[in-house]
Amino acid sequence: MSERSGRTIGRCSPGTLLPVAAAGLRRRKAAFAGSYVALTLGVTLVATTGSLLNETAGDDSPLGAPSLHKVLQFTSAMAAFVAVFVVAGTFAFAVAQRRQEIAMLRAVGATPRQIVWLITGEAAVVALVSAVSGCLLSLPGAPALAAWLVDRGAAPEGFSARPAGGPMLLAAAVGLLVALLGAATAALRAGRVRAVEALGDAAVDRTVMTKPRWTFARLGLLALVGAVGYYLAASTMPPAPGDQPDDPQFASQWVLGADLLTITALALFAPVVVPPLVRLLSAPLARATAAAPLLARQNALTAVRRTVSTATPAFLTIALIGTVVGSTAAFADAMTAQSRATAAARYVLRPGTAPLPADAVHRLTADRPGLRATATTSTVVTGLGADRPAFDDHGEDSAASVPSAATVVDGDLAAAWTLPAVEGSAADLRGATLAASADQARGHGWKLGDQVNLRLADGTVASLRLALVYRTQLGLDEVLLSGEAVSAHLAGARPGAVHLSAEPADRLGGVLTDAQAPGPDPNAHYAWIATTTILGPALLYALIAIVNTMVMSTADRRRDFAVLRLAGTVRRQVLWMVALEAVLVVAGAAVLALAVTALTQYGTTALLNHRILAGQASVGLDLPWLPLGAGAAVCLVLAVAASLLPSRLALAGPAAAR
Repeated sequence: MSERSGRTIGRCSPGTLLPVAAAGLRRRKAAFAGSYVALTLGVTLVATTGSLLNETAGDDSPLGAPSLHKVLQFTSAMAAFVAVFVVAGTFAFAVAQRRQEIAMLRAVGATPRQIVWLITGEAAVVALVSAVSGCLLSLPGAPALAAWLVDRGAAPEGFSARPAGGPMLLAAAVGLLVALLGAATAALRAGRVRAVEALGDAAVDRTVMTKPRWTFARLGLLALVGAVGYYLAASTMPPAPGDQPDDPQFASQWVLGADLLTITALALFAPVVVPPLVRLLSAPLARATAAAPLLARQNALTAVRRTVSTATPAFLTIALIGTVVGSTAAFADAMTAQSRATAAARYVLRPGTAPLPADAVHRLTADRPGLRATATTSTVVTGLGADRPAFDDHGEDSAASVPSAATVVDGDLAAAWTLPAVEGSAADLRGATLAASADQARGHGWKLGDQVNLRLADGTVASLRLALVYRTQLGLDEVLLSGEAVSAHLAGARPGAVHLSAEPADRLGGVLTDAQAPGPDPNAHYAWIATTTILGPALLYALIAIVNTMVMSTADRRRDFAVLRLAGTVRRQVLWMVALEAVLVVAGAAVLALAVTALTQYGTTALLNHRILAGQASVGLDLPWLPLGAGAAVCLVLAVAASLLPSRLALAGPAAAR
């Protein structure tokens, strides 16, 4: 058929393509169902985390726990990050599976515009239904996640999530946009193929890295350079008080951002990186004499789009586990090492099954005059700034301020910790005084000797003199208050710890630990809760995406299986071939994830040692092998199971019937 006649047929009414769309829907139920599942769960994930974020204001975290607002910000960002990759990849893969159908349409005269409208219209219908379903599923999902946070102590009692239209509409809009872009981009690529070449192009993956993907990949390369540059610059520059990468309160967030940039860059280059990896990993199969290993290797190398699409969710899962868990463990180790390095006390007494008494210091030292004891109590203050009036003419706070966690020190600060002083002395923390980290002081504009107005937890506004500015510590609050000045305003609060120079005669029902012995810092517990909250929903979605993508991929291979059966291959050989392909896909994803983890862990360790710990202590490079192995094993089991079960169904019955 000539191009001219093709254009003539193509100018026929678009209604002639509607039966084709209906037939495609019936024939490719697995592809449409897979797209529906991916987008529905993606919208659910983003809407759920967004609804919880909508309920927080930054000052609603239990004492000692990380900011719930910040944790949920990162949870929402991680959810959106994974959802965008999975949804865009799934819809693009669904279009790529229809190359033979698109080739036939182009051969009989369908124009590129008709192809784009046909595929985009189908994607719009699926996306609209998925968006509504995802928003409805988020209604029970958000309260369930809120209850989990309350049970773990990361959210206050009574915290929940009410239905919020804003987060749901935003999640639905983002899901629709990403799905339509993924489908439209793939449709434009397919529609640009000339009719004469269409059928030939449908047979083999010739060009997987298209021009739009190369554009995004170049941006990803810039992101990778930026991430590596951050690690190098932040780890080699001398510590500068107040610089955000130097502030432990910000460093973990910068590290997480750099990790995600690195993962994004490699994910965008997957069509370039994955085939050589698969070729290398499958090299032993080339020497096999059995048909199944040879076919598995050839299929993985030839069907690059299918290999990349199925490898991407596995790569995201393993890479996120390696980078986020690895960074959290590195920061926890650094926190523990720094706590030991700054500990001046010999023992620390913490509450056991019951709180410590309010007069714990007096009771511990009453019969032992030589025992030095310093009690610390957690509280919350609001900084109004140095030398500013506490209220304006309307009785409101004169400056917008953010609540900060603070530690009340009842006793000698130097007997509890040996803090690296930037200005002032720990011995001066007496009377109406306070100490602050260098980052906190710079952020509020405080100078040594300034009178700082603080609103205490009971609402009292106190004017305290800044007596010490110390280098920010990972496991210590950034504001320390003298107990002499504020103990009367604690409203019956009990000490969170008592730092002792020797072993006490009475432990007051508390738990005594050696301040100098290795052991995890108690604050690291909340770091792991935050990590689980940030990573958990995104990982669950990525694991479901692995199953979804493998089912979509396998369900589209009925004709291939039929050809193999007619050529004399038995069912067992076909299943063995499918399982080996799944193993190759996950193996390639695991190798890429290991490379990302090694790069980011090296950068994180250098950052901690050279910029944050800065001589106080050091941590070694330690890859999270157990989480990486567990993540890879789970991905492998899911991928093999999700490919074998549909394959068994596809192989049921006589081969000639297909």
